Amino acid sequence: MKQENGRRMENTGDEYSERRRIMVERLIRNGYLSKPEVIDAMLKVPRHLFVPESQRCCAYQDRPLPIGYGQTISAPHMVAMMTEHLDVKEHHKILEIGSGSGYQAAVLAEIVRDGKIYTVERIPELVEFARRNLERCQYRNVLVILGEGTKGYARESPYDRIIVTAAAPHLPKALIEQLKDDGRMLIPVGGRGYQNLMLIEKKNGRISERNLGGCVFVPLIGENGW
Repeated sequence: MKQENGRRMENTGDEYSERRRIMVERLIRNGYLSKPEVIDAMLKVPRHLFVPESQRCCAYQDRPLPIGYGQTISAPHMVAMMTEHLDVKEHHKILEIGSGSGYQAAVLAEIVRDGKIYTVERIPELVEFARRNLERCQYRNVLVILGEGTKGYARESPYDRIIVTAAAPHLPKALIEQLKDDGRMLIPVGGRGYQNLMLIEKKNGRISERNLGGCVFVPLIGENGW
C-alpha cells in the first residue's frame, strides 16, 4: 500500500495505471477535462475497483458499465464533465444522489480534501458495494447513506453542491431547498429515455437554470422523481 493525500492507496499495478492515464489524456483531448484538480482526481481514482470484477477489462473505456440491479457507473466523460461544471472547492460539503458504485463520490473526495460528501443510494446492495469500494481505497470523507434520494438528506443541509446521477422528470423541490445560497446543483431532467443535464444555481434565493446538453441516465426513483 502507498500513502497519498492522507489515505492509503492500494497498489493496483502498472497495467491499470497506464490505462487510466490514456483515458484521462483522451478526455483532455476531447475537451471534457481541463481543470487541474479534476484531471488529478481522475488520474488517482482506480475506476477498475469501482466496477464488478467481470467488467474490469472495460473499466477505462469511455462508456457506462453495468454494476447490477439495473444500474450503471457513468461513462468517464460524463463524470469529468459533471465534476468540472460542479466547480468543487476544498472545503465544500456535497450531497450526491445516486451512489452507485461510489466512483463519482471518490472523484469528488479527491478534490474536497477537508470537505465532506454525503451520498444517498436507495438500493441496499449498492450501498454495501459503494461502502466496500470506498473503504478499500481509504476515502474517509465520504458517508454512504441508504435512503430515498429525491428527498435529499436534510439532516446535513444546506449543501455547497448537489449532484444527481439519475434522471428526474422535474427539479425535486427538496433538493433546491437543501442547496446553499451561491450553491450549484447538477441534475439530468427529462424523460426516461433521454434528458438534458441542467446546471442549477441559487443566488440571493433565486434559481437560474442552464442546459448543458443531452444525456441518458437511469431514472431517479422516489416521491419527487419517477
